Amino acid sequence: MGPEVFAYPFLFMAIFIESFILVTLLSKPAREARVRGFSKETPSVAIVVPCWNESKTIAATCESLLALEYPKEKLEIILVDDGSTDTTAAVMQNFVQYPHIRIMLKENGGKHTALNAAIATTQAELVGCLDADSFVEPSALGEIVSCFEDSEVAAATAAMSVHQPKNLLQRMQNAEYAFGITLRHAFASVNGLYVTPGPFSFYRRSVLEKLGGFNYGHQTEDMEMALRIQREGYKIENAPRARVYTSAPSTLSLLIKQRTRWISGFLRNILGDYRSLIWSRRHGVLGMLVLPTSLLSIGSGIFLFLMAVVLFARDTFTAIQVHAGVPLTYTMLPYNSFDWFYIPMNIYMLLGIVTLVISISLITIGKRISKTPGNFTLEIISYAILYAFVVPLWLITATSDVARGKRRGWRY
Repeated sequence: MGPEVFAYPFLFMAIFIESFILVTLLSKPAREARVRGFSKETPSVAIVVPCWNESKTIAATCESLLALEYPKEKLEIILVDDGSTDTTAAVMQNFVQYPHIRIMLKENGGKHTALNAAIATTQAELVGCLDADSFVEPSALGEIVSCFEDSEVAAATAAMSVHQPKNLLQRMQNAEYAFGITLRHAFASVNGLYVTPGPFSFYRRSVLEKLGGFNYGHQTEDMEMALRIQREGYKIENAPRARVYTSAPSTLSLLIKQRTRWISGFLRNILGDYRSLIWSRRHGVLGMLVLPTSLLSIGSGIFLFLMAVVLFARDTFTAIQVHAGVPLTYTMLPYNSFDWFYIPMNIYMLLGIVTLVISISLITIGKRISKTPGNFTLEIISYAILYAFVVPLWLITATSDVARGKRRGWRY
């Protein structure tokens, strides 16, 4: 019995979760947002764009908001400069001519303070957030607003993709985002969402005010707010065809920094203020399945990576020993035949392949239900090659930070 036997439970867990997502999609598909003609009952909407040193992207973000297919008398766009030190405020002034755009300047206090400052100035029924490096499709707002036809829905999320991916790392992230579309689409049908991402998530203003607005949330204010909404018994919906594109890290170091913030924020929120949600029957699938397995997946990701390193080192050492006992003249003989029969296949490798195949299927489903344009061949190839190797890098870093009590800056 080799050490890989300890990896079997984690691989079975991964297959179980992926199968749960597939079964959920088939048995209880999430609702599709219905875009209907606008009327007097169309809710008023405020979209807040918090900015800190976003001079390179804020103009394109505003242009995408101006193209939204929504009654202008029902739409308010609030640009908040959170103490930028570049020319962000000057770029914002180019949009002051539009009557439904307001510009706010404030001292730097963090994204949550920028959101709260804007929310305090509006009476809109729904409040949305859009990161200043993200861009929306014209139909996105109509898609997501229809989620709020259910009075118990307090928040709704959009479908994210990478904006103009250029290298394999960004294409890998694009595939990962498509996987996330499927995940949110399935979990929303059982009210299992625990994060409302910054790119184009919306909230009922009345609920935000009742809950006291956004908090720091360990640099993950969107996750903290979603967990607070869930704790108070509201629903979080998903609009899989509300298309939004966000800029993605182009280098491995930037990607690790971003994901370390996400994972460390998740761990600190879940293990801190919201640990009561774990194994909570009152919170259904979220408490009994989603949160526990999310925590376990972090541990399993680290364990499987370390196990793979150990097995690789063991097999390499064995191969060196075997090679040392073979005469040099024999190793130099031409060997032109290859038999697939001799490929080493065990249950560990088989489970890994099954997990990858299901993951690729979920990526394909996410692309289809969100109607994400483009060919995903390179995305899937880059995901299959890179993902398993890069994920442990930020899982280990984030877990280590939390264990040591280390906190990093937003752009460390």
